[in-house]
Parts: sequence; structure tokens; C-alpha cells
Amino acid sequence: MIYKIVRIDGKEDDVTSQTFLNYEDAYNLLDKIYGDICCSDADYGDIIYYNIIEKLEMRKNV
Repeated sequence: MIYKIVRIDGKEDDVTSQTFLNYEDAYNLLDKIYGDICCSDADYGDIIYYNIIEKLEMRKNV
């Protein structure tokens, strides 16, 4: 499996262009970006929301 971060609004950006070999790496990237936002500091209207999804890895038969 490979993992991909997708935006909830369906748009693409630098975060969504990446793929990850495991869930933890994808999660760590989002934590690095948003981990320091405190609930009292956040303007939730300006935050981009993401999901981490599993994608089947396409392999070529050789």
C-alpha cells in the first residue's frame, strides 16, 4: 500500500502531490504543518483540512 494526503475540498497543493510508504510518514508531515496550532489560536475558517487515504500500489508485471 501507499498513502496519499488529499484535501477535503478536492484541490491540489504541495502536500497532496506527495505519496508515502506508510501512514505514519503522512501523519508526521501533517503534524509538522499543523501540530503547533492551538485550539484557542486557530481560525478554523482559514485552515485547509486533509485526509490520509490508502491507495493500491500499481506494479508492472515484468
